[in-house]
Amino acid sequence: MAEKLAPEKRHSFVHNGQKVFEWDQTLEEVNVYINLPPNVRPKQFYCKIQSKHVEVGIKDSPPYLNHDLTCPVKTDSSFWTLEDDIMHITLQKRDKGQTWASPILGQGQLDPYSSDLEQKRLMLQRFQEENPGFDFSQAQFSGNCPDPRTFMGGIRSD
Repeated sequence: MAEKLAPEKRHSFVHNGQKVFEWDQTLEEVNVYINLPPNVRPKQFYCKIQSKHVEVGIKDSPPYLNHDLTCPVKTDSSFWTLEDDIMHITLQKRDKGQTWASPILGQGQLDPYSSDLEQKRLMLQRFQEENPGFDFSQAQFSGNCPDPRTFMGGIRSD
């Protein structure tokens, strides 16, 4: 049932008409997807993940991304992989349940409507995680959605 509450589609960050990356999030992580340029060997790519910063690029070239993150991450459980000409960066949220408006601070922020939808989806994901016998995939909120991090005493850590 939890799969029903997974992100339906990725958000795109477009700059000057070009897609820079796509991303989605769950309660625990933010995933960033970058299309890799052709004719570059996989060993030439790099990704440095710091608590509040990410740098992505090709060795011996200026970085493709070199930006602060919207929120801090757990570096020991964040990682990156290359598959099918896509770099997939998994950023483990330091604050589980926090709704990110974008992975990159000040870049490609979700509009208020999309941000609200994201917060509602994460809240339902939290309910599903805490109540695995119930199906929240068709549940809806009327009015404002509470913050999934702090609602009713916050997220339980078992």
